[in-house]
Amino acid sequence: MSQSEPNASQEQTRDSEHYQVVARRYRPQGFAQLVGQRHVSQALSNAIQTGRIGHAYLFTGARGVGKTSSARIFAKALNCIHGPTPTPCNVCEICDSISTGEDVDVLEIDGASNRGIDEIRQLRQNVSIRPSRANYKIYIIDEVHMLTREAFNALLKTLEEPPEHVKFIFCTTEPSKIPITILSRCQRYDFAGIDATAIAERLDEIAQKEGVTAEPGVFETLARRAAGSMRDAQSLLEQLLSFAPEHIMLADVHAMLGTADDQRIFRILASINASETATVFAELDTAAQEGVDFGIFTEQLLGVFRDLMLSACDGDKQLLMYCPPSRYDEVKQLARDLGLHRILAAMQVLDQTYTKMRYSTQGRILLELALVRIANLQQLQGIAVLIEQLRTGTLHPLPVTQHVVTGTPNAGHVAQSVPQGAATPAAVRFSEMLPPKPDTVTEKKNDAVTIEEVKKPAAPPVNPAVRKMQLIAEASEHPMIKKAAELFGATLTEVKSS
Repeated sequence: MSQSEPNASQEQTRDSEHYQVVARRYRPQGFAQLVGQRHVSQALSNAIQTGRIGHAYLFTGARGVGKTSSARIFAKALNCIHGPTPTPCNVCEICDSISTGEDVDVLEIDGASNRGIDEIRQLRQNVSIRPSRANYKIYIIDEVHMLTREAFNALLKTLEEPPEHVKFIFCTTEPSKIPITILSRCQRYDFAGIDATAIAERLDEIAQKEGVTAEPGVFETLARRAAGSMRDAQSLLEQLLSFAPEHIMLADVHAMLGTADDQRIFRILASINASETATVFAELDTAAQEGVDFGIFTEQLLGVFRDLMLSACDGDKQLLMYCPPSRYDEVKQLARDLGLHRILAAMQVLDQTYTKMRYSTQGRILLELALVRIANLQQLQGIAVLIEQLRTGTLHPLPVTQHVVTGTPNAGHVAQSVPQGAATPAAVRFSEMLPPKPDTVTEKKNDAVTIEEVKKPAAPPVNPAVRKMQLIAEASEHPMIKKAAELFGATLTEVKSS
């Protein structure tokens, strides 16, 4: 028999008093309809076909990935009038009652509200009673990790040697809380988070059955927001169907979720890359006027920086999680401009900011602070190159520069340098950090000191190892070198000993 899902017009209308939400109405009714859990479907189907049906199963995984749905499908496969079969008919009375959770031989128990030893004692007394009309008596215990230690101990003996007509199916989101004595008596199946592409395709199918059209990108945005949970994605679609019952626009999705669109996020990233903090403030102000939630916005930014990190490490575009593949070239260029070290530092800043937002009412200010800090990390990549050059002794030739120092010189003052010729950015930054050399011409005027470097004839070749030690000794007391070493976890002691 066909396992196709009924259309909304055939089973119920939107204004019906018996209306069922999307997540329940489009629940999978067979192993073939399970999305993203092929390994579980194949294993359970093969167990039925080969007659290797265990007496206890444990389904683990995050919320909304199909644990309870799989338990019901497995129960139908075992108790269908045509079974045991991997393809239950879904039309017989037993299958129908299991689908609605009303079958007398398939008992669904909530572990959170039936967690005590008294409930388990009653279960032990009832397992000896044979099923009334089906092949097996099946106990589905949801959130089984909520049972008390005494309840687990009372269940041990029954779970190890149950009657031949009894099957146990446990579902949990936290298998680490289940005693090892229980785990060792069950066949365990781990349900993975569902891929965003698969979720988007399923949402598209549901929208077509509901007679609703949508702009491109709507379902992909919902799928990314659901974070691998099919039920969460279907619940979000349910909200959208009420918000826009005929045609769903991408702006409707962002308005409902409190998220920012991709264009705004990439404009902010471009402003950060150019250190244009005024533009960042303007974009955040516009986002606030549009009702963007800054906690969610911080999550979005952290996810985009994750994709930037992937691109900076030459990852494949198929591994992008938060940015659409169509923007891969833009992501690649932005990652190249920012540099890996700056991306990593930005992710740490955003992660700390998101944690602080949970305990603060000033979410906007915290995000503004974080983005300004990130925008001013432009020298971080150069410092990383400098530290690596100090480690290896492969310093670039320094350019001929003119140093201008205003005010009274002191030990902590750093001169600004203007390159007089082509030089690599790392070499220019290195020249900024080094103090003025003694072979210079100095002119003092009105408490201002002007120091001009005079280009000297080329010195005779020097042993590279000797030159390295000279440079390190020269720079070791400079405060900027010490600060650079602290930023990258490399102390000057390690540099000198390398």
